[in-house]
Amino acid sequence: MTGRFYVTYVDRQSTFTISRFRCEPGADQADPATEEVILAIPHPNPIHFGGTLRFGPDGYLYAGLGDGGSTRDEDGNAQNPLSPFGKLLRIDVESGAVPYAVPPSNPFVNTPGFLPEIWAMGLRNPWKFSFDSATGDLYIGDVGEASREEVNFQPWYSPGGENYGWNLKEGDRCFSGYCDIPGLVDPVRTYGRDEGGSVTGGYVYRGSAIPVLRGCYIHGDFVSSYIWCMYFDGLEWQNGLVEEQQFSTSTFGEDDYGELYVADYDDGVIYRIDAAE
Repeated sequence: MTGRFYVTYVDRQSTFTISRFRCEPGADQADPATEEVILAIPHPNPIHFGGTLRFGPDGYLYAGLGDGGSTRDEDGNAQNPLSPFGKLLRIDVESGAVPYAVPPSNPFVNTPGFLPEIWAMGLRNPWKFSFDSATGDLYIGDVGEASREEVNFQPWYSPGGENYGWNLKEGDRCFSGYCDIPGLVDPVRTYGRDEGGSVTGGYVYRGSAIPVLRGCYIHGDFVSSYIWCMYFDGLEWQNGLVEEQQFSTSTFGEDDYGELYVADYDDGVIYRIDAAE
């Protein structure tokens, strides 16, 4: 059976693109000649592209887009329900519809004045998000601007439609001077410039090599190189430092066994996260 791979990239014209490629059985890479463009959105600035793609437990494809890159989101994209920027989109790419279908259960599919693809909004640059492979809960690492980094949490049973606040709020703090709006969802973790400057979202650890970390959301920071473990203790969210690396933590990865990996942006090296000897 021919495999299908979905990727996101930004071309030289700063167009945010989601494409499907096909891979023959036994091949270790997709055939670039088979590209089918699913979605192409011209991007106004050369930053805040987002970029993560994940299939959710529901089989739909989720895509994170940054706010467009203007300072303080002066264009108002993240709070604009007709803009794809500053959003988490949810589309059906396996239904046979061309180029894709909008899931009928999307929260705004029948709401005038909203893009039907929107799953969540109010994000600045959700460049790393993931689903817990055991529970289906969604974790979003969203990069801050002036002072706060944040991690947002969406439980598996959410019907979508959350507004995580940007640019009305940055983290758990008022940012625009007008943020007393009902329905904004605060992050479950924020931190300031004393701990880092660009959150790198990760994964909930479900491996077996480090039992003490099982159930922890492992995430890091690109600037400080800290790696943390965050978990809910039944009453509130707890967070602790796991490691301080000597490189820029650009991304995490998860294998079929739930073991985690971290990438060194500086040298291009990928490390497996293991227990200390």
